Amino acid sequence: VITELNCMKKLQTERLLLRPWRISDAESLYYYARDKRVGPIAGWPAHKSVAESTEIIQTIFMRDEVYAVTLLDDDKAIGLIGLSFCHESNFPIGDNDAEISYWIGTPFWGKGLIPEAVKALICHSFETLQLDNLWCYFADNVNSKRVQEKCGFKYHHIIKDQYVEYLDEIRTEVICRLTKSEWQKQQ
Repeated sequence: VITELNCMKKLQTERLLLRPWRISDAESLYYYARDKRVGPIAGWPAHKSVAESTEIIQTIFMRDEVYAVTLLDDDKAIGLIGLSFCHESNFPIGDNDAEISYWIGTPFWGKGLIPEAVKALICHSFETLQLDNLWCYFADNVNSKRVQEKCGFKYHHIIKDQYVEYLDEIRTEVICRLTKSEWQKQQ
C-alpha cells in the first residue's frame, strides 16, 4: 500500500511503515548504527555520535526513495531501505534500474522484517516507478544473501576488488538481480 501524506511517500506492509527520514530520527539512528555488527557488513562504519547520525540523515538519507524502517505501532526508525538509481549505484547498472540497500538494528534481526520491507519496495519499484531491474550485492553478509534469496534475487556476477569508499577497503562483491518479468512470474 502506498500513501501520500503531506506529499511525502510512505509504504506500508503488514508490520512496517516505510517513511521518509526526519532530523528527529538522529537519536534512534545513532542507537542502532553505532553497533559494529550493523554498518561494516553493510559497507559503512559504525556511527560515533548523534551529530554524525544527524549529518548522515541530512546529506545521504533525506532523498527520494530512501525510507526509514519503522514498526507500524511505533514511529521510531529501526533501519533503512532505499533505492540508488543508475548514477548513484555502487556498481554499473542500467538507466532504468536501481540498487536496493537495506539494514536493520540487531534487536530486529531474524524476524523477517527486512524481507517484508524489500518485497514492498520491489512492488513499488516495478509497479509505480516502472523500473526494469533491481540489483543487490553482498560480500560476507550471509543474512543479506538470505534476504535476497527470499525476495527472488538471483546471482548475476562477481566484482573483484570493489572499493568501498566509506570503509576505505577493497572487497569482492556478489551482485544479484531481479528483473521485472521474473518478479511478475513470482506474483
